[in-house]
Amino acid sequence: MPNTPDLFTRRHWLKQSLTHSLALASASQLPFSLQSAFAADQSPDENAPTLLLRSGWQTVNIGDIGHSPGILKLLEVYAPDFRIILWPNSVDRGVEPMLKERFPHLTIVKGRLNRDGKLNSPELEEAFEQADFFLHGSGPSVVSRRELAHWSKTTGKPYGIYGVTVSEVTPELHQLLSGAEFIYTRETSSLKNLKEAKVTSPEQDFAPDATFAIDLTDDPKARAFQKQHQLEPGQYLCAVPRLRYTPYHKIHKGIRWSKDKIAQVESVNREYQEIDHAKLRAAIIKWVRTSGQKAVVCPEMTYQTEIIQPLVIDPLPADVKAKVVAHDQYWLPDEAGSLYRDASAVVSMECHSPIIACAHGTPGLYVRQPTDTIKGQMWYDIGLADWTFEIDEVNQQQIAERAIAVYEHYDQSLAKLKSVMESIDVRQKRTMQVVRQAVLKAHSS
Repeated sequence: MPNTPDLFTRRHWLKQSLTHSLALASASQLPFSLQSAFAADQSPDENAPTLLLRSGWQTVNIGDIGHSPGILKLLEVYAPDFRIILWPNSVDRGVEPMLKERFPHLTIVKGRLNRDGKLNSPELEEAFEQADFFLHGSGPSVVSRRELAHWSKTTGKPYGIYGVTVSEVTPELHQLLSGAEFIYTRETSSLKNLKEAKVTSPEQDFAPDATFAIDLTDDPKARAFQKQHQLEPGQYLCAVPRLRYTPYHKIHKGIRWSKDKIAQVESVNREYQEIDHAKLRAAIIKWVRTSGQKAVVCPEMTYQTEIIQPLVIDPLPADVKAKVVAHDQYWLPDEAGSLYRDASAVVSMECHSPIIACAHGTPGLYVRQPTDTIKGQMWYDIGLADWTFEIDEVNQQQIAERAIAVYEHYDQSLAKLKSVMESIDVRQKRTMQVVRQAVLKAHSS
């Protein structure tokens, strides 16, 4: 019989592996005065090195939301003496109070770069004046390239890029990338693209998506959901569905997709939705019948609340369906963090739910669709090839067997995850030290 996952052991491992190795060990590399400030949770001095962080691209995806608290956590650990100004694209849906609760000293500025090339808010203009350095956070591309170029042109101050995917390097982007103090891509495929394009930034390397550093939780909300559905910590699987193409034309009112583009997206989604989700259901069926545990089907994006029931739960056999519940309300990464932390494992067709799970000490398995971006290479880069599936290259049985193997060899699974997270911590530490030195240099010049 396999060992039943022990929540205390999981929490103890998480505390030792993430809190101590990331926070305390890294703090030991800083001067004593900074350690004291970090321990006392003091707000940075007004004359402190100031970093303008561009992150938070949208709030319809807990993965996009998760980038910001991930990089903020890393900055909290490795640059506790810095003043951080977050310039988000969007912090609605409760994201702003969530961030302020976790990072009480964080300054959030709002505003846009208008088409005429002018910033449209006094607080944003002030941030441009006060900041020593511009840091572009994790994302599916250099999302804020226009704003980054404006920063460079109008201030002449340095900038860097942390944890992005770079699929194509245009001449305009090449110039912007080459001017960066550093570029850290979130997978090695992007790094290869930089090399092939002959980008000349002095520091180019791989640093996984900053979401791997996330530590947000909302235990009251998660416990209420667990109580409502009689979910015992350490005794359930989480599963996340996904269509081949995100139907942004139904999500964002202002999106300008042609009729042909919309028709193509909807056609591909219809063609593959049953084929793909039959594979996810196979993992759920195997898990429930073998372990006796329950399963929760969760959303990573807003639209997925509408496909959980028809594509995943309704087609399940009656004996399995009785043990499967839907989290059919959209949520934030803090509640997701608590629910994923308490799960036995997370099997997801989206990329960031298993990242959040891994960050909280829970094995995360990623079922990747070919229509998703090259960010999936990140899972191979960090050493989790065994927990990664190219959906067109595997059958239902292969995914189901690999998922249940995590349950049946749980101690080994946790040891594997611990090793992976430790290697990520090492890489984050090294790259964040480069970030720190770049900001200090800018501040002193």
